[in-house]
Amino acid sequence: MNIVCLDMEGVLVLEIWIAFAQETGIPELRRTTRDEPDYSKLMRYRLDILRERGLGLGEIQAVIARIDPLPGAKDFLDKLRAQAQVVILSDTFDQFAKPLMEKLGWPALFCNTLEVGPGGEITGWKMRCENSKLTTVRALQSCGFDTIAAGDSFNDLGMIQASKAGFLFRSTAAIKAAHPELPAFEEFDDLLHAIQGALD
Repeated sequence: MNIVCLDMEGVLVLEIWIAFAQETGIPELRRTTRDEPDYSKLMRYRLDILRERGLGLGEIQAVIARIDPLPGAKDFLDKLRAQAQVVILSDTFDQFAKPLMEKLGWPALFCNTLEVGPGGEITGWKMRCENSKLTTVRALQSCGFDTIAAGDSFNDLGMIQASKAGFLFRSTAAIKAAHPELPAFEEFDDLLHAIQGALD
């Protein structure tokens, strides 16, 4: 049996931190896992900026409430879920994801949790498990599933490379150049066709 594992941000929805950076006018918050492969370093950087600016969870959630899925993402996901089990593997957080999952039709999501102070300040984060995307793919495989994976960032490479079929989707030129062995797509129809081929 196949399970398709998809990244969320940059694949199905806008990068939350980029949207928040645009809304607040803080360009430093545009930095994502496309730019920084060390997730802990990236999160410490983000939280330092939020602390300096006096911003917290409420401000970020207000921006997320206005984010819609990328054009074509819901249709792509609906067609894919009609043919295979799908799990969204994301390094986002429970407190961010709920309105986005509602707009995508409530797919299964495995993600992380923020630690939030009484005033709404984000004080830290708790990862679901170490190297969560690759660890989850390995766990699914240990249960007898074949995995097919797609994502756009450095933190997706492990799950993509460990799966029976793996694809880059709307990734950066640098990641595509570093991994020419991975099929790379820009359109949902092309990614759906590739995944369908791997399901056979």
